[in-house]
Amino acid sequence: MPHFSNTSTGMPRRPPPPPSFYEQAVLDLAEQRSLLRARDVTDAGIPSMVLSRMVRSGRIQRVSHGVYAPRERDVSEHVSLAEVCLRAPRAVVCLVSALRFHEVGSQQPFEVWIALPSSASVPRLDLPVVRVTRMSDQALAEGVEHHEVDGVRVPVFSVAKTVADCFKYRNKVGIDVSVEALRDGWLQKAFTVDDLWRCATVDRVRNVMRPYMESLIG
Repeated sequence: MPHFSNTSTGMPRRPPPPPSFYEQAVLDLAEQRSLLRARDVTDAGIPSMVLSRMVRSGRIQRVSHGVYAPRERDVSEHVSLAEVCLRAPRAVVCLVSALRFHEVGSQQPFEVWIALPSSASVPRLDLPVVRVTRMSDQALAEGVEHHEVDGVRVPVFSVAKTVADCFKYRNKVGIDVSVEALRDGWLQKAFTVDDLWRCATVDRVRNVMRPYMESLIG
């Protein structure tokens, strides 16, 4: 068996692992995390070129820039939320994207709407397109639910918080979207009056929402 010498120390060194070793290590990581970042691979000591080789050979699929998954794995319709949250750990899915996730209203956003604190950087992605709303620490902490999406833990605002946020940011989403979300969420019994008023208080939109809510509950 040939020996590989370390020229700096004179001590024998091990040969590099064969390509199949690295490829299996990538697949093992992907099984653990479902969606895999290129950074996860390099942090595990696997050369980044292995990912490119595996995409070309069809062993893994490139879901988006820097995000990969096993070829045989079917991803959900909400995979874009998981992709963004992988790249922006402090983000919370909000507004129109949260409505779509909870199946409230009729909106079909092509962007991923996320809330971030003022100090957090915006993830740089070509796709999916990201729409950022800045929120205070109190607003970011209220009504957050955690859901698993394609193996990724994704923070999403509750329906009550999302409805209140829609009224707060009605200039962004439109008052018609806000009213539809309120009506549909109420009809689905997706929140209680107490939940809604608590979130409306945090967002300081109680007076704005009051006439619309009164028309629903009489």
